[in-house]
Amino acid sequence: MKFVPRGILLVSVLSLSLFVACGRTPSTDEESGPLRVVATTSIVGDLIRSIGGDAVELETLMGAGVDPHLYKPSAGDVRKMAAAQVLVYSGLHLEGKMTEVLAEMGTRGVETIAVAECVAPERLLPVEGFETMHDPHVWFDVELWAEAAACLRDALMRIDPENANGYQERGDAVITEFATLHEWVGEQIASLPQERRVLVTAHDAFSYFGRAYGVEVRGLLGISTAAEAGTADVQELAEFIAEKNLPAVFVESSVPPRFIEALTEAVNARGGDVTIGGSLYSDALGSPGGPAETYVGTVRANVETIVGAMSK
Repeated sequence: MKFVPRGILLVSVLSLSLFVACGRTPSTDEESGPLRVVATTSIVGDLIRSIGGDAVELETLMGAGVDPHLYKPSAGDVRKMAAAQVLVYSGLHLEGKMTEVLAEMGTRGVETIAVAECVAPERLLPVEGFETMHDPHVWFDVELWAEAAACLRDALMRIDPENANGYQERGDAVITEFATLHEWVGEQIASLPQERRVLVTAHDAFSYFGRAYGVEVRGLLGISTAAEAGTADVQELAEFIAEKNLPAVFVESSVPPRFIEALTEAVNARGGDVTIGGSLYSDALGSPGGPAETYVGTVRANVETIVGAMSK
């Protein structure tokens, strides 16, 4: 598993001045109306929407198909975060180029919640070569994302006690839905022959999925899409695919397809017969109105794509 540390964003003087000018945001005791919440990624935003309901006024910074590893906050983003009462992000360095901004918000009176960091440390996957870092893609193990949901539910109940009953009810419903989804994913993967339970994708985002559901996972890039795949990486993975006689590899909605296209060419040059089995949603949800516009829809769409391609 390769990992390239993401550079910490040096916030521009303009962004910082806009942030400081906003000052401390009024608390819910000082004003009426829904709780103003900002989410970083679309996956986090969906979790907030599901649990918060009408009690929150949500703004999500990153839309469908946006890569959080490479996302740099604009001055407008900084204003939105500073004006929020609650800032929810994934954490574990997923939003690598936002690190300093996220840390600064917590010192300026904005409640910050890193939902992936609510997962019990012993259940996190370490990053090879970086003892203090963990793989941030926890949502691909549905049980772990249920832990994140419980953490968010409890945090919203604490921050906004007047609406605690609603957060409790919706949060519990989400956790129940996730339990059903977790069972469904396991059943679908179990329908594949053992030798076909292999997933090759553009970057190393599915390790939690592999551990939870018994799938061998290989990513061409490292955990971060800021990494670059060299010729040796492509050739090594191509040899693995050819030896396993895999029918399909997968592109990702938030990663350019050229990496996997180069890989399929290398496999087929070895006499293999591999195709691109479809596009998976890794670090972002799908477009509004589509089958992957929600977290549950995204998981289902991914599993159906994987099982359909690997069953051929």
